[in-house]
Amino acid sequence: MAEKRLTRSVNNRMVAGVAGGLAEYFDVDPTLVRALFVIVTLLRGSGGLIYIILWLIMPEASSTTGDFGDFSE
Repeated sequence: MAEKRLTRSVNNRMVAGVAGGLAEYFDVDPTLVRALFVIVTLLRGSGGLIYIILWLIMPEASSTTGDFGDFSE
């Protein structure tokens, strides 16, 4: 079994691929992760800061093929 790594998604991104990468890692819907960032931002104001920190420390995925298929066609 291949080792699972937390990386920013190159296939499923809206801004930087952080939410898509987290969704692929935890095998959940990316919309759920994005909604969680919005809720945390609205309730505590730290969701945006957490997103930016993750954007800086998470490496980008090395391939364009992930759990959601190859969109290079």
